[in-house]
Amino acid sequence: MTPPTSAPSPAGTAAPGSAETAEATRTAEAAEATEGGNLAAALASLAERRGWIDRPAFHQDHRSWTHGEVHDLASRAAGVLAGHGVRPGDRVLLALPDSLAWVTAFLATARLGAIAVLVNPELTAADHAFMADDAGADLCVTGPGLEERFAGRTRLGADLLLALTHGAPPATGAHPAGPRTPLYLQYTSGTTGTPKGVVHCHGDPGTYHELIGERLLRVTPDDVTLSVSKLFFAYGFGNTFAFPLFSGSSAVLVDRRPSPATVDELVARHRVTLLYSVPSAYAALVADRADRHAACFASVRAAVSAGEGMPAGLGERVTELLGAPVLEQIGSTEAGHAFCANSVDDNTPGTVGRPVPGFDLELRDRAGCPAPDGTEGELFVRGPTLTPGYLNLPEETERVLAGGWLATRDRALRTADGTYRVLGRTDDMELVGGITVSPLEVEAVLRRHPAVREVAVASATDERGASALRAYVVIGVSSTAAPTFAATRADLQTSLMALAREHLAAFKVPRTIHVVPSLPRTPTGKLRRHLVRRGAW
Repeated sequence: MTPPTSAPSPAGTAAPGSAETAEATRTAEAAEATEGGNLAAALASLAERRGWIDRPAFHQDHRSWTHGEVHDLASRAAGVLAGHGVRPGDRVLLALPDSLAWVTAFLATARLGAIAVLVNPELTAADHAFMADDAGADLCVTGPGLEERFAGRTRLGADLLLALTHGAPPATGAHPAGPRTPLYLQYTSGTTGTPKGVVHCHGDPGTYHELIGERLLRVTPDDVTLSVSKLFFAYGFGNTFAFPLFSGSSAVLVDRRPSPATVDELVARHRVTLLYSVPSAYAALVADRADRHAACFASVRAAVSAGEGMPAGLGERVTELLGAPVLEQIGSTEAGHAFCANSVDDNTPGTVGRPVPGFDLELRDRAGCPAPDGTEGELFVRGPTLTPGYLNLPEETERVLAGGWLATRDRALRTADGTYRVLGRTDDMELVGGITVSPLEVEAVLRRHPAVREVAVASATDERGASALRAYVVIGVSSTAAPTFAATRADLQTSLMALAREHLAAFKVPRTIHVVPSLPRTPTGKLRRHLVRRGAW
């Protein structure tokens, strides 16, 4: 299956020297760089033409690297990888935390015409073994302590890669590539089963930036990014890799999921302007503000949220803390990044905004017919960066990408003003006593309690075979709620049960409420509802 080409730049003319002309020039250069050949070489050329060589590109710990340094290191690292046998078309698995080594290894792999396989270094050994086998990895570049997981394959530790790179000569060129040449593989989060390898191409990252980073977020060379979501995820890849390298801006690299206190410190130290995260991490950020100061967020101009729907009221609390708007969006690994999003110029809280330019969205009812505005349907999408298919899964590719439309398995509705509201997953509905119930409705009621930070509801069958709803809550007592609430489990369960009975029909009231330390989530922050149903995590 052939991947689609990058979306065309917007038509129209502008007066010479105008802001519109400058923006059109930047867009045209980015598109030309991407479509003209190998992504790594195109990015290096773009940085030189735009005068970004001496501008910071990445910050980690107390060190920064310029765009020029990054592209020089990548060129040298390409020779190191070639010396380890990497050839065009080979698969190079990157099991690395966010770091300069990750960026260097990815760009070096791209320069050689090989295909980067992006995996979460915190997965289990079994997951890593599956992905290495499924992708047919020829070389595995690993973070600390992971080398033995890939025994039997050619391996290279990240520290050794960087050490060898500093003494290696720059590569003399880059392997020819076009926008449809495969560039990298990312695996789906596995919320519904075994992760699937998703193919993306050399033309895709430039399109992510053109359509989202540039048009919707207005990323400029002066921006500084901090993304809680990591480089090995679709959302984090666009935020931390594509947008900075295509805009001449910089990003903060964090090798593990940052705590709220770490986010505070990094934003203040680096004067972060764009913060990207997921709802559960934003909830943790605002959970306890007793010893936190909003002044450290003074530099933030926008916060972006993806991964799951933002619970009612959370966006307002995040905006109050940051002093900046929260822009919700929705995307997928198959699309590479967002396909529906709010923007800095057009933000409708409580929605995921409008279709990203170049993408078409369609809502279909159970019969497969278009769903009218205001009516719930399953969300389908097509667009310029949609994957050409799943690795080694032709039948799954045909089923999920029938006719060029991706079946997202999200339930949504289109409002009268053209924005979209996501209502949950198609497999989120629960059957209780023969009646279909949306757990999101029950969760929204329980989340009103000031002591509840997170909640998940699912149907379970008891020993008699009868189905009933169970609720699992994570306590996160805010500084304002603490004086008025005695946070004992018995008090909380009684209070929540009373809240549910007051606002829900009797058959929607959970039979039991359990206080738990955490909910089962994928590494991208998505709820694993199938585990909630079993009460097993």
